[in-house]
Amino acid sequence: MSAPTSDATPGANLAYREIADTIRDHARLRPTHPAIVDGSAFLDYAGLHALMDRVAASLQRDGVGEGEAIAICAASSARYAAIFLGALRAGVVVAPLAPSSTPASFASMLADANARLLFVDAAALDAMGGGVDHATAGPRKTAAGPGAAGDRPACISLDTIAPGPSFDSWLAPAGTQPREVTLAPQAPFNIIYSSGTTGTPKGIVQPHGMRWSHVARGGRYDYDASTVALLATPLYSNTTLVVFFPAVAFGGTVVLMAKFDAEGYLALAERHRATHTMLVPVQYRRIMASPRFGEHDLSSFKFKFCTSAPFPAELKADVVARWPGGLIEFYGMTEGGGTCMLEAHLHPDKLHTVGRPVEGHDIRLIDEAGHELPPGSTGEVVGHSPGMMTGYFGQPEK
Repeated sequence: MSAPTSDATPGANLAYREIADTIRDHARLRPTHPAIVDGSAFLDYAGLHALMDRVAASLQRDGVGEGEAIAICAASSARYAAIFLGALRAGVVVAPLAPSSTPASFASMLADANARLLFVDAAALDAMGGGVDHATAGPRKTAAGPGAAGDRPACISLDTIAPGPSFDSWLAPAGTQPREVTLAPQAPFNIIYSSGTTGTPKGIVQPHGMRWSHVARGGRYDYDASTVALLATPLYSNTTLVVFFPAVAFGGTVVLMAKFDAEGYLALAERHRATHTMLVPVQYRRIMASPRFGEHDLSSFKFKFCTSAPFPAELKADVVARWPGGLIEFYGMTEGGGTCMLEAHLHPDKLHTVGRPVEGHDIRLIDEAGHELPPGSTGEVVGHSPGMMTGYFGQPEK
């Protein structure tokens, strides 16, 4: 998606770009096209681009530098999306945190990321119980700026319930332009916290190049400016982000559900003529079990994706049989390294598997001594791919 030289929609050239820059293209070419839709808000590309500029300028005003982090702990919303994308425009790293975290885990992740600011709404209140000073009244500036070592980050409230000054009062005035930044593919994009099997959250640093690799493969799945991606998984989850960023980078529309329910999902899918979605297996099960499933027109779907948990073969078969569009299952890690993909609609005899390694991904099975094992063996899965994390934040030894 190099900068277009005509009024053609960007998307033909998928050489590396910063995802935030693609929004500028879409705002110029199709300013009134819907970008982000949630239950109460709507941003077209002109509005999203302008709000991203104000977020980026506000972070720069507050001294949040390139490569430094902010944290977001909130329900999915258009505002959440704009903050994430605006931070990227300023070269700031985003640590999206789960509102379902325990206070101890939340405080640990917040401290680990050394977040300079924390954007929150009511959904985060339980998690914040032991992790943030609710009396914080604004960006507290020490000699090193807000969120310096030993200082808890100031809160910015995305609603009227969470602590801190309001998002609207924090924002730079309309029309404010941020300083431009140029980010290399290895520059940090976000920090995704995943406990894995250890129980201790580790900050997975994904670079801009890794996120761009998710965009670059989007053409294979028919992403374009007509895409309508319905997302009912949270924006703090890598599961969601692997569909969210390609959708906006190609100039499509993202419809966000703050809280999933099967009937509400089906109604939104029909109303917005959804073309793409990412769901986890339990959501597929609830949707397919809906007694009203067959009453909804889902013919607009091109691709449905699934990851994050075991996806039973019989459930895949039901989705393939009754839900229009292709079904893709991904098996991999947030850290990258290697991903398998099952195109379930093309391989109905392989639904008991997770498919084959994606092109360019090298996945092998090894024993405890590191020797490669033959097919049919049990061992440790290892892999390498073009999309790899740069490491665990602050824990290079791991």
